[in-house]
Amino acid sequence: MGAVSDGRVSLTARGSKSSAVHRSQHPAILLGFCEAILSWNSRSRVKTRVATMDDDDDDDEAMRSNGGAVDDLSSRAGKGAAGGELMDVEAYAALYTGRTKVARLLFIAGRCGNEAMQLEALRMAHDEIKKGEDSHLYREVTAKIGGRLGPRYALDQSWADTVDRRAEVRKEKLENELTGYKTNLIKESIRMGFNDLADYFYDHGQLGDAFKNYVRTRDYCTTSKHIIHMCLSVILVSIELGQFTHVSNYVSKAEQTPEQLDLVTHSKLRCAAGLAYLETKKYKLAARKFLETGPELGNNYTDMIAPQDVAIYGGLCALASFDRTELKNKVLDNINFRNFLELVPEVRELINDFYASRYASCLEYLENLKPNLLLDIHLHDHVETLYTEIRHKAIIQYTHPFISVDLHMMAGAFKTNVAGLEKELEALIADNQIQARIDSHNKILYARHADQRNATFQRALQTGIEFERDVRAVLVRANLIKQESILKAAKKP
Repeated sequence: MGAVSDGRVSLTARGSKSSAVHRSQHPAILLGFCEAILSWNSRSRVKTRVATMDDDDDDDEAMRSNGGAVDDLSSRAGKGAAGGELMDVEAYAALYTGRTKVARLLFIAGRCGNEAMQLEALRMAHDEIKKGEDSHLYREVTAKIGGRLGPRYALDQSWADTVDRRAEVRKEKLENELTGYKTNLIKESIRMGFNDLADYFYDHGQLGDAFKNYVRTRDYCTTSKHIIHMCLSVILVSIELGQFTHVSNYVSKAEQTPEQLDLVTHSKLRCAAGLAYLETKKYKLAARKFLETGPELGNNYTDMIAPQDVAIYGGLCALASFDRTELKNKVLDNINFRNFLELVPEVRELINDFYASRYASCLEYLENLKPNLLLDIHLHDHVETLYTEIRHKAIIQYTHPFISVDLHMMAGAFKTNVAGLEKELEALIADNQIQARIDSHNKILYARHADQRNATFQRALQTGIEFERDVRAVLVRANLIKQESILKAAKKP
């Protein structure tokens, strides 16, 4: 706007001079000139406003391209879970399909702490549920909305009753068909009957019954393809039920099928195994599974996980559990995983910063990501643990090359105060993760490097003691033999 103001002043000045000379001769020219100035200023303001709107649109588009699950880097201020308004809920939900989409939206609505965002998540969950047949979940969501979104999102009792009646008719039909298949003893028909009944229960939110029926199809599977389909179905239901022991078991069963798995199925199983390890806090194993996921996954598993999630889960678990060599070989040089990291540039950059020892930038990226990670249905319980592990690894790596470190400079590198940093260092020293001591008066950390000369002398003395002991034992035995004082074992008859 500075350029616009300068232009307005200079043009007005020229207009004033012109009017002083020709005011009496050309009043129409002066009037037209003033109108032109006003029009030009108006257009400048419109262009500025449009340019600003375009910039906002570009930011939104960039956020959508990253999955909507990460913060815009232009905002550097760290926020808590209540800062979830930074998340583009619509773009985030677009990454998923089926019941997972609804579950994630309801999770965001329950934890975001922002009423506008909560209502947006509930609205989208409501619209998604009405595409399906789960009337019980529909009633729950409308109760949570509580009329805050207007009459369109109030409880539609007639719709719910119609769905329930249709569900009862379909259930009775499927059960009768399954009974007929059992009578005819055709294995493939029985398998399909159990599978259809399990699909029915899954669509209607009866996950326990769906799990039982999917498992029952196992006895009637005749090909490897049938077994893999059964395992993937059981894994999907088990993840929604939170029974990750079953997830691990059925991943193993699917991998043991005699036929070679196709690349998409292999990637799905890797993701499922990674989620199971993540849930049990085995972060290193989880990182390995996510890193083994191939780009063939694409959008083929959106009813459970999005490609952006693979990058986030795998990247954070790797940072928290891998050493520098593993981070270089298995993450940064991993061509397949690089395709996932491109979807979430923030995670890619923080991994590069961590490896390049740019810890302030790395921790800043982490703080910007934190509000949205706390709204992730699988990662929220692990965010604090992972962040603590990553920070501790950064501190250890920072101190490792030095004999002494100025705590004031180190605190500046980690964007913290000296007192807080000193407490962190004390904990790491007590846990024997850092071999050092702290000069609290001068605020200097001194490394405890081993005295190589002293260690060499100690090893030499120990070798001498062991040699003397062995020689004495040999001399004693030689004297015993010389004096014929050794008892020989009696020969057996």
